Amino acid sequence: MANLRTTPLRPVYAETGEPRCIDFGGWELPVQFSGIIREHEAVRQRAGLFDVSHMGEFLVTGQFAADFLQAVTTNDVRRLQDGEAQYTLLCRPDGGVVDDLLVYRISEDQYLLVVNASNIEKDLAWLQEHLIGDVTIEDRSDETALIALQGPLAAEILARCTDAPFAELKPFRFLREADVCGVRTLLSRTGYTGEDGFELYAASGDAVRLWRGLLAAGAPLGLEPAGLGARDTLRLEAKLALYGQELSADITPLEAGLGLFVKLGGEPFVGRDALLAQKAAGVPRRLVGIELLERGIPRSHYPVYSGETRIGEITSGTQSPTLRRSLGLALIQAEYAAVGTELEVEIRGKRLKAAVVPAPFYRRTAPPARTDKE
Repeated sequence: MANLRTTPLRPVYAETGEPRCIDFGGWELPVQFSGIIREHEAVRQRAGLFDVSHMGEFLVTGQFAADFLQAVTTNDVRRLQDGEAQYTLLCRPDGGVVDDLLVYRISEDQYLLVVNASNIEKDLAWLQEHLIGDVTIEDRSDETALIALQGPLAAEILARCTDAPFAELKPFRFLREADVCGVRTLLSRTGYTGEDGFELYAASGDAVRLWRGLLAAGAPLGLEPAGLGARDTLRLEAKLALYGQELSADITPLEAGLGLFVKLGGEPFVGRDALLAQKAAGVPRRLVGIELLERGIPRSHYPVYSGETRIGEITSGTQSPTLRRSLGLALIQAEYAAVGTELEVEIRGKRLKAAVVPAPFYRRTAPPARTDKE
């Protein structure tokens, strides 16, 4: 792994647990510290801490910044006020997805974009091709660390680390400046696990201090470091899309079930005409929940059949640690997408019985105090 990129936290992984690192899109990142199931359960029951510093951060600045973002993203940037964030997508003219991302409004003429690590260079080039007016984009990925604190006890742990008024934050709201463990952070009530939680952006040089401080504060409450494995099983249970699996240049947001974040009735944006046409004609494929009814685990790219007709494939799958069921997401022909439809999944040449089931598979039942999902 000598040629892989590393985050500012790589030197301290071994301080907790026995991390096993893998090549994740050119990055050396921990797939687990103490075990995927243990880390998954920690996040569902207590709290987990994730190093997601490999993600990309772009600062978009200029008088026409909002106009620019409105023209290249699918959501309605104009609805944002200072201190608010939104999930959105970049689309190609044909409606395929360039990337999914978060947009943070820092001020009227300044926004922070958070993109997937594997797409940093591609996204930056694509955005620069569409610049207007006085808008500039600064890639701050290398100088920015990102740590995610997730789980039902996340707020209680964070309260031990800061005097900032974070308890008042609703989901997708943030504090531009908050002192956490003596480190200046942008503190956001966002996450990728289906639980309450926070994401903390800090200077790369402060990452180790922040990580150690959060772990020390959370240790009495059962906080554990968590890796990519638990991050994937957690987001899958919550039906949160992963670029490269549920989203790609060949999969539109409408097919992926993300129409809520595509404002087709608003201002024009790249890909809008193609998505309008797809919606009018009828979205041909749907992302659905799948449960295997026989022994086995659905994995990415396993074919899905109805009778002798191949109707799609699994995009993500696992043995759910929370529900103890073999569950997956599948992109299939729309006419087979109704809940209860009986299908088959081919695993190593054998067809196993499966059914379309409701998704998300997991929903948080105990909202944090003074807030709830919107």
